[in-house]
Amino acid sequence: QVEVVESGGGLVQPGGSLTLTCTASSVSNIWLSAMAWYRQAPGKQRELVARISPIRTIEYADSVKGRFTISRDNAQNMLHLQMNNLKPEDTAVYYCNVEKWNYWGQGTQVTVSS
Repeated sequence: QVEVVESGGGLVQPGGSLTLTCTASSVSNIWLSAMAWYRQAPGKQRELVARISPIRTIEYADSVKGRFTISRDNAQNMLHLQMNNLKPEDTAVYYCNVEKWNYWGQGTQVTVSS
């Protein structure tokens, strides 16, 4: 039974910071898979935010480059997203994806508002 759970979302003011965590339970070889953060804002399509490969090659969406940092901890089956200098346009539900097997979590809400 694979369970992917995102946590760390919440309400934050513009310019603030937030760290998201994804825990992928019962994935025995998570180091084989790229992992990624996606987000979906109201009325918008899902978009890729950041991706990290098994060898830790990293890609960021242009909109978050320089503000967000993706990292992984294979020993703990975890994926993180450190988000700094948050903007209202970052408001979305953020989803974790374990790419090799297309595992998804239910998402965590991030709201950036004053």
